[in-house]
Amino acid sequence: MDAIRELAGIDFPSLFLSVLTVLIGIKACHSILEWVTGKLGLETKWMRKKREDRELLLHTSKNLAALHEQHKKDMEASDRHDEELCREIKRLTEMFIDKEIDDMRWEINNFATRVSEGRPCNKDSYTHCIRIYEKYEKLLEENGLENGEVEVSMELINESYKQKRKEGIF
Repeated sequence: MDAIRELAGIDFPSLFLSVLTVLIGIKACHSILEWVTGKLGLETKWMRKKREDRELLLHTSKNLAALHEQHKKDMEASDRHDEELCREIKRLTEMFIDKEIDDMRWEINNFATRVSEGRPCNKDSYTHCIRIYEKYEKLLEENGLENGEVEVSMELINESYKQKRKEGIF
């Protein structure tokens, strides 16, 4: 019980002020010691560590800035490369579509020539040509193009097909 009475008798505000005064004194001594060593050109382990940490931070910051710039340049180059690839893909797609259209036209016109010359053609050849023409029309429609080259050929093929069906050949 005596210990509790002694504890209750402690003047806490003066204890707090005493501890605070000691801490401020230690900080002041540390600052004075640091100032003196700095003026004399001496370097303590703590000061060297602090300087090395600061230099490392500056070096890291410079490297990070350089990496950021390099990343920015790489992204711009990547964007240019992507745009170039898109242009090339578009050009190749257009070339492929043109080739497909030309191939279909050639096949339809070639078959129409065979029919007009009276060469023998079977039912499968006619149905194949009609399917090619449907694909041809769909491809033209999808790409906003107009038909104008195979209509006459298809009329000839359709008339010949109808005639052969009437005659019972198919």
